[in-house]
Amino acid sequence: MSRKLKWGILGAGNIAKAFVKGVAGSKTGEVVAIGSRSSDKAAEFGKEFGVPENGHHGSYETLLANPDVDAVYIATPHPMHLEWIVKAAEAGKHILCEKPITLNAGDAEAAIEAAREHGVFLMEAFMYRCHPQIAAIIEAIRSGKIGTLRHIEATFTFNAAPNPAGRLEDPELGGGAILDVGCYTTSGARLLAGVATGRPFAEPIELQAVGVKGETGADVYSSAVARFPGDITAALTTGVRMNTPAVLKAIGSEGAVELTEPWIADRFGGTPKMIVRRYGEDPVTTEITSDVPLYGLEADTCAEAIFADRQQAESPAMTWDDTLGNMAMLDRWRRAIKLEYPHESPPRHTPLRGMALSVRDDHNMKYGRVPGLDKPVSKFIMGCDNQRYFTDSAHFWDDWIERGGNAFDTAHLYGGGRPERLLGEWIEHRGIRDRVALIVKGAHTPHCNPKDLNAQLLESLERLRIDRADIYIMHRDNPEVPVEEFLDVLNEHVDAGRITVFGGSNWTVERIAEANAYADKAGKQGFSLLNNNLSLARMVDPVWAGCIASSDTETRAWLEQTGLAHFAWSSQARGFFTDRAAPDKVGIDPMLERCWYSEDNFERKRRAEELGAKKSVSALNIAAAYVLCQPFPSFALIGPRSIYETITSLPALDIELTPEELRWLNLED
Repeated sequence: MSRKLKWGILGAGNIAKAFVKGVAGSKTGEVVAIGSRSSDKAAEFGKEFGVPENGHHGSYETLLANPDVDAVYIATPHPMHLEWIVKAAEAGKHILCEKPITLNAGDAEAAIEAAREHGVFLMEAFMYRCHPQIAAIIEAIRSGKIGTLRHIEATFTFNAAPNPAGRLEDPELGGGAILDVGCYTTSGARLLAGVATGRPFAEPIELQAVGVKGETGADVYSSAVARFPGDITAALTTGVRMNTPAVLKAIGSEGAVELTEPWIADRFGGTPKMIVRRYGEDPVTTEITSDVPLYGLEADTCAEAIFADRQQAESPAMTWDDTLGNMAMLDRWRRAIKLEYPHESPPRHTPLRGMALSVRDDHNMKYGRVPGLDKPVSKFIMGCDNQRYFTDSAHFWDDWIERGGNAFDTAHLYGGGRPERLLGEWIEHRGIRDRVALIVKGAHTPHCNPKDLNAQLLESLERLRIDRADIYIMHRDNPEVPVEEFLDVLNEHVDAGRITVFGGSNWTVERIAEANAYADKAGKQGFSLLNNNLSLARMVDPVWAGCIASSDTETRAWLEQTGLAHFAWSSQARGFFTDRAAPDKVGIDPMLERCWYSEDNFERKRRAEELGAKKSVSALNIAAAYVLCQPFPSFALIGPRSIYETITSLPALDIELTPEELRWLNLED
């Protein structure tokens, strides 16, 4: 090719040397810069590999500022990957990052979003995926040569001399076999299981593991077993203190296929082979060669995507979703053997840009007021009901703050209290209690009574590590309990400083009105908000027993008249306004179909799509804007599962719907 991709290398270790040699044999690349934390080391590396002298950099920052560099190869220890991916993306450099891309899945998500935001290419450096033997084994499975895939064997080990201070064993450097080479076995198993089930990759349904840790606490060898969709099992082995043959083998109902050098195809200078053994037949061995060295194939794979203006490579090279899934599987493996790195503990885990979280200058968040609360509340409220691990949640919540979000919705019921505990840890270690509006919910059926309300509130405050809930919401109503009893106990907590304002979720307006009438008469604080379902799509059938919607004309008029705030749950109808829902899509999501499928709702969706096309936004954004643009203080609870899902929700904040558009969308025209 006449066009060359100009590479800069961050890190001057052995893997960087292997990559530079590969680029020299590639069709598309040339190395023009080397960056090290030592000027002498950069110069030594540069002279050894013919890097121009003006490309010798004594810091990573100066390399990223080099205008001659198109793309960077990050070859630093694992814990440094995220920092330099973000900085490289901000510098506008395309990125190939050595595996594993980060320490964990949460960090990987943050890295990918940095690349997405800045419009640069990013790929995790599993060079073996770029060799033609991987395409060959995929075709062998896909074509049915071994019948139905039953089992996968994947092994990658080597026997290194013990060195507690070295990269392989020091927890501060992300040491351990699982991350260093076990990542190959997980990525290989996921790839083959995916091919067998008609997908680019598959995620394990089950995973169990055992492992042995060395003197430092990092794993030195470990084995895992997993089950994938289609009842495909896998046995994975990794280690840095034992030496076994490298294995990637798929065993099917009619035979087996394996690669003789699956991970480093030219490691011994021989010819990689694929062996197919059909039961009752002689083995068939195929030599699979390439005129480009392994790391050169990887460099060419990156260049092909970059020259085509793609931000991701194409499978079987590592796509972003593949990387995220692989990191999640590695997380599961490490958790199974109870291995956590120092950087992952809440006291050590830091935001991407330093401890002081700040709101981005380009944020578009809007805010509203809740009667009785002296702090603004973001119009979108982050639902916290599914978080299980700090590393999966911290960057996600950091991003929410940076994008202007300040409100969080929790409940005593959610996740056995785990989301509350994680959120409390995060708030405490980020030091942002005064900056956030915390919603605490309790008293869910069958615990909807004053006694259980008391106990659950106190426990939620303890889990969250706070003294006061900015907003307390009763999760359900219990008509058998007089409203006076609920108002009395809620006011006791207000007087004690444990609640600022309160409201009711799944309460009727009649009960709220009755409660507030009592509060006025008795000189007590009344309900400030209602937390029912409100969506452009009519809730045909309650999502859960006892659920109440505020979508009807009478309730919306009452809210406008009283000025109470409304916090809408399932504000976007649980995915109804995405491509998940259509009249012909049945038998896929029973809850979606039961709760939202109706002729009038599909007409609302059609109108949302029509209006979205005119405003250059999605139908989902129109549905969210319908909630936010109501003529009363209206807020929407959202439940994104990733930073990207958060980002795709935010355009709704910039949509102004007129009263006529609101009526037309809701079929009231």
